[in-house]
Amino acid sequence: QLQLVESGGGLVQPGGSLRLSCAASVSIFSSNTMGWYRQAPGKQRELVAAITRTSSTRYADSVKGRFTISRGNAKNPVYLQMNSLKPEDTAVYYCNVEMVVASYWGQGTQVTVSS
Repeated sequence: QLQLVESGGGLVQPGGSLRLSCAASVSIFSSNTMGWYRQAPGKQRELVAAITRTSSTRYADSVKGRFTISRGNAKNPVYLQMNSLKPEDTAVYYCNVEMVVASYWGQGTQVTVSS
């Protein structure tokens, strides 16, 4: 059973940067799309960034030019580099991996942007 664990969240001042990592319990050699989602208090979970198996990427309009999603290795399959962070980026960030048989989620990592 694949399990995902996010890390790299924390408290950062506006304009700062964080890099989120997603660790997999088993090696992932083939996946469809991987992505990062976020959920702020009182709001629905939303897609932040996604990357396909061919490395095509897409981003939420609110993070374009500031965030970069990238593929890693089999045990750390996806990263999210977040620059120029804003208070409105505050949320719990979730890693998602789409496999042929199922979609897998991590438990989330808190990102708080505040001065």
